[in-house]
Amino acid sequence: MAESPSYVAGFACIVGRPNAGKSTLTNALVGSKVAITSSKPQTTRHTIRGIRTTDHSQLILVDTPGLHKPRTLLGQRLNDLVRETLLTVDVVGFVLPSNQRVGPGDQFIARELSELKLAKKTPVVAIATKSDLVDKQRLAEHLIAIDQLGDWDAIIPCSALRGDQVEEVGDLLTSYLPPAPGPLYPPDTITDEPDIVMIAELVREAALEGVRDELPHSLAVVVEEVVPREDRPDDKPMLDVRVNVFVERPSQKAIIIGRGGSRLREVGTTARKGIEELLGQRVYLDLHVKVAKDWQRDAKQLERLGF
Repeated sequence: MAESPSYVAGFACIVGRPNAGKSTLTNALVGSKVAITSSKPQTTRHTIRGIRTTDHSQLILVDTPGLHKPRTLLGQRLNDLVRETLLTVDVVGFVLPSNQRVGPGDQFIARELSELKLAKKTPVVAIATKSDLVDKQRLAEHLIAIDQLGDWDAIIPCSALRGDQVEEVGDLLTSYLPPAPGPLYPPDTITDEPDIVMIAELVREAALEGVRDELPHSLAVVVEEVVPREDRPDDKPMLDVRVNVFVERPSQKAIIIGRGGSRLREVGTTARKGIEELLGQRVYLDLHVKVAKDWQRDAKQLERLGF
């Protein structure tokens, strides 16, 4: 590695198969929540940008949807989004969870990244996440398996949840960034996502908690409006936030709403807390669940829902 210039700034793309810990790592590197996390695969639908700024560098992290073999038009579009992003970044972080064996999904991504290295010479750092969930012997085996998977510029283990080696991962990714006259974003910025996207993501994260496996893919969230409540005193402002949650079938609508609306109330309470934190003021969250039949396979509906 060359001698480090006085300031570097650039983009790192975090890739991995669904549910590999990409969003948790992105949040840990930024030091704040910018990407939603869930134990459900395919949680991330957008390339959320998190920004890590130090006195000498600015690392802009692009947390992408998981690369996978697509079964729907939505899956295809999410893969296209990842591939487009990969072509524009300075370094790639390839996430492989330590508590799972290297499998066909990882091999699929490794092949994609090998092609990228050939075409663009983009450096790739392999990151063994969730190191806190395994013993030293298992971690050593995992690191060897990662090494055999491809020709990586570096391999590093970390635990985003416990904070082990998170700083080292940030420094390692930063070491591949190009020189810059200064930061690309104002130093106090932690994400460039508009509030409306973050609101939709917070509602989707709350709705995903504790639902059955088939539902995450079928869930889309659209923020209809965010408007100040009229006739409120200046020292007690409130925002009305109206949000539609779309599913593909009436049976899924019933799951989200729950018995007597109990599940939807929980979703609303959890999401509202996150939205109030994000916007810094009180919020009245008006949630509606609607059915958009088979929207994942319908180009027109995908367009309408923002994909």
